[in-house]
Amino acid sequence: MLRRTVITALPAATLFTSSALLAPRAARAVAAESPVRTYALTMLDKPGLPPDFTAFPYVNPDAPKGGETTLAAIGSFDSFNPFIVRGTAAGEISRVWDTLLVADVDEVSTAYGHLAASIELPPDRTWVAFELRPEARFHDGHPVTAADVVWTFESLLKQGRPFYRAYYADVDSVIAESDRRVVFHFKTTNNRELPLILGEMAVLPKHWWEGRDFSRPLTDPPLGSGPYRIGAVDFGRSVVYQRVPEYWAANLPTARGRFNIDRIHLEYFRDATVAFEAFKAGKIDFRQENIAKQWATAYDFPALQRGLAKKEMLRQHLPTGMQGFAMNTRRPLFKDRRVRHALALAFDFEWCNINLFYNAYTRTTSYFSNSDLACSGLPAGEELALLEPFRAELPPELFIEPFRVPVTDGSGNNRDNLRAALGLLREAGYMVKDRKLVGADGAPFRFEILLSEPAFERVALPYVQWLGRLGIDAHVRTVDPAQYQRLTDAFDYDMTVAVIPETDNPGNEQLGYWSCASAAQEGSDNVMGVCSPVIDALVKLVVNAPDYDHLVPRVRALDRVLLWNWYMVPHWYLQWVRIAYWNRFGRPGKAVRTGLAFDSWWVDQTLAAATDAARRAGME
Repeated sequence: MLRRTVITALPAATLFTSSALLAPRAARAVAAESPVRTYALTMLDKPGLPPDFTAFPYVNPDAPKGGETTLAAIGSFDSFNPFIVRGTAAGEISRVWDTLLVADVDEVSTAYGHLAASIELPPDRTWVAFELRPEARFHDGHPVTAADVVWTFESLLKQGRPFYRAYYADVDSVIAESDRRVVFHFKTTNNRELPLILGEMAVLPKHWWEGRDFSRPLTDPPLGSGPYRIGAVDFGRSVVYQRVPEYWAANLPTARGRFNIDRIHLEYFRDATVAFEAFKAGKIDFRQENIAKQWATAYDFPALQRGLAKKEMLRQHLPTGMQGFAMNTRRPLFKDRRVRHALALAFDFEWCNINLFYNAYTRTTSYFSNSDLACSGLPAGEELALLEPFRAELPPELFIEPFRVPVTDGSGNNRDNLRAALGLLREAGYMVKDRKLVGADGAPFRFEILLSEPAFERVALPYVQWLGRLGIDAHVRTVDPAQYQRLTDAFDYDMTVAVIPETDNPGNEQLGYWSCASAAQEGSDNVMGVCSPVIDALVKLVVNAPDYDHLVPRVRALDRVLLWNWYMVPHWYLQWVRIAYWNRFGRPGKAVRTGLAFDSWWVDQTLAAATDAARRAGME
């Protein structure tokens, strides 16, 4: 995630050069007596905004407050606790809690003090301290204290999702030195992203949780300190987030111009098609579109033709990670790399792009796609030096061939790739009998593709047909989102569609994605069950990269090893954010790196009145 944290001082503080980090222990001990105090953490040379900035540049600091909007979610919810494995948390629930730091979405890995007025770090990076703002308050008026930070951290570590145990693994202890000062001590000085990771943590109220079991789904509206609180609730069907008018941080630069809408209604739909029809009917005000066919063909409806609704594509400049058919290597069927490679050969992306996606997508060829961290060509230089000690454990092709995803002419005749796939399957001990692929024991090659929504069946079903040409008996099973979460948390699936998100600076989250430890933890992010000593070693190198120059070859080495192991059948990515909305919003004119910053939008009362009147007239 975040990486190569550079500490930028307030004007009165003293900065230490990187040479201080390499000084002898005694010298570092002296330097540690003068920690650096800062208003922001960044992995750039310095934050993009000065200490006295008044608002993020991409917001309108004078944006009007008020109005309401309705958004859609698919499935259902049975909890307001998003931090645990059990239950399905309500969407948008993070609006309720504040964090120590707030990221600038228009900068790479840079965050500014929010709950924390300042941050301190010693040159040897053995700890980080957050000084809380005295005015920080929960919605019931209780101050946000260091004890709340300690309680939150310990609760997440002990009872939260496995993700947190990997994410915070290098924290040795956390101490509330006073009501407002909390200090995290580290096990290592090499994990340079850790201060930023800790700054992302939502701070929960210890006093409110006393007498409640943090490990259980939460049905009471939670107490927070953020810009919204829970309003009306129809459990499992809808929830309203009500803007807090007395929000303690309203005039902070990290909040000014954001959170402008008074009421955000989140309506749940069992089916994405029904949710889209609700948008066209004016029941939903804003949506993001992730289906290319729908974007190309389904938005020609009267409200859009009249200008009452709009659609746009916003350019984004973020790493796009990896999406694909993920094979659960905990299943014996997918243990063999040759089998996984064969299944990738059977997928015809070019046919899908022409016939299903209107040529809208680019094939994904890296787990760190759309970034400089993606491997390419042959390993060389420092990347090769990193891989060389593992040569015996790695596929020999990795060192002599550039990685390439299978390519077809898009005609639907994938004969060459299917022939190569069959050869790999035979090498792995399978044979075709009576047009069915069977193992040495005569058992058929059979598996299930688990999906969470019907929309993806249009891709999975052709894939099943192509697999059938190899004699593979694959079938698709679509379940509701709540059941899907339960099954995936328990790793009870053969193959599913997974998205592995990445950032400009990968770090601790890689432990959750790829480590042997995470593979065995229920509810972890290790979807494929990856467990390899080589990958464990490379992930450790990524997490402990001393700077960005060392990070790049380490990530590329990890990327190359993951690709050559064929844990996923790579899909595609889009460099745009597709949005559609009813013409009732105002928004700043500045484009942002993420493409979309919806929290900076507001309800334009004049536009809203016109669209509401038109919608009412159309419904009568």
